[in-house]
Amino acid sequence: MAQAAASSSMTEDEYLAFERASQEKHEYANGELFAMSGGTGDHAAIAANLIGELRNALFGRGCRVHTSDMRVKIPNTPRYVYPDASVVCSKPEYADDTKDTLTNPQVVIEVLSESTEAYDRGEKFAAYQTIPSMAYYVIASQTKPRIEIFTRQDDGGWLLRTYGAGELAALPSLSCSIEVDRIYTDVLEVPSS
Repeated sequence: MAQAAASSSMTEDEYLAFERASQEKHEYANGELFAMSGGTGDHAAIAANLIGELRNALFGRGCRVHTSDMRVKIPNTPRYVYPDASVVCSKPEYADDTKDTLTNPQVVIEVLSESTEAYDRGEKFAAYQTIPSMAYYVIASQTKPRIEIFTRQDDGGWLLRTYGAGELAALPSLSCSIEVDRIYTDVLEVPSS
């Protein structure tokens, strides 16, 4: 997670008013603001490639693929986050009429960085698991062609499948898959198959 911003505790309404007026993005947890730092060029390119590939795979099927500008509200908690990307294939539901805070993503994507990996795999993933609509948590490595997809099971547990170079990463309930190599093309050297 990013560093806590220098501010006193604020309510959710105060956070939303502050965030909507801010030039920078902040995550919010239990009254605290956390300034979001910029990512590396590789991080941004991998996120953009994932968004592009998902958009192409889901085009014309009523799905929306969002960039990191779409804030997500964690249900039943005073917590707001900015995933690297999110997907909703049902009618989007928002926290309020401003429609800038999604509450029902089906897919949430994070591109790992050295400073956020433990948080993305731990506390943030635990928070994402409480979103009832969420079917997939996708984690992309920034250092090698590797996509991890956690899939919600009928019993509420999560099944991990890891995909590497030359493989198709599948999101079966969305009838979609993406080529791992295409996510890393022009970013990392992908081994020849």
